[in-house]
Amino acid sequence: MTKPPHGTEEWADSNVNIQDGCEHDCKYCYAKAYAIRFHRKSARTWKKPKLRQRDLKKGYMKRKGRIMFPSSHDITEHNLDNCVRVLKKILQVGNEVLIVMKPSFVCTKILCKELVLFKSRMTFRFTIGSADNAVLQFWEPNSPSFHERMKALRHAYRRGFSTSVSCEPMLDDNVYAVIDAVRPYVTDSIWLGKANQLRQIVKLNCPNDNEATRLAGELIAVQKEAAIFTLYQQYRSDPLIKWKDSIKKVIGLKRPSGKGLDI
Repeated sequence: MTKPPHGTEEWADSNVNIQDGCEHDCKYCYAKAYAIRFHRKSARTWKKPKLRQRDLKKGYMKRKGRIMFPSSHDITEHNLDNCVRVLKKILQVGNEVLIVMKPSFVCTKILCKELVLFKSRMTFRFTIGSADNAVLQFWEPNSPSFHERMKALRHAYRRGFSTSVSCEPMLDDNVYAVIDAVRPYVTDSIWLGKANQLRQIVKLNCPNDNEATRLAGELIAVQKEAAIFTLYQQYRSDPLIKWKDSIKKVIGLKRPSGKGLDI
């Protein structure tokens, strides 16, 4: 049997990235763990990204299905100009793009301005895993605050862009606070997902970090089956809420048969 899509495959048929590494240096980052595992980066060098000149210079053709940009790094003020340049090349040939990022207001404002002609083929999906700044600061140490992410979300919404929020991973046991805060500014969906393979990833990404190991264990504990079933019962009929594969497997929900269906 064909394995159901998971991870970025749930949202898009293909991905585009322009750099290796990411200054946000999130402790749960699968891309960082993957790069460390295959000796492409170390836990120390990941936060010093290197642009891929090949991907910056090449042209992009019309592809089947939606493209996710980026999937293994974030959009930051340091790479923003290059991200805009590549996004324009992708969009100008007729592609549909899902922009996934932990948004700063500055980056979001410029993206909305520069890509306004393509808004009908774009969706912003902003990652907001907690409404608690202390939690965000621990797991995503160099990323924007909750307040700034909300400011970015409101800006994109008010400029008429399709907006979505990803709470994957949910970073504490109070995702309800995120849902309540973002709901008025979401036109597409709010995705909920567990922290996947967190122990293994933290072991690679945060070597000898006892605090990260301890808090990873606590986060796993609050996302056990009982808590997931409670969450599902509260939002099962909510048209905005969608469930990532990590939750579909727990609940027993039907999993999509193909990539990029965003269901």
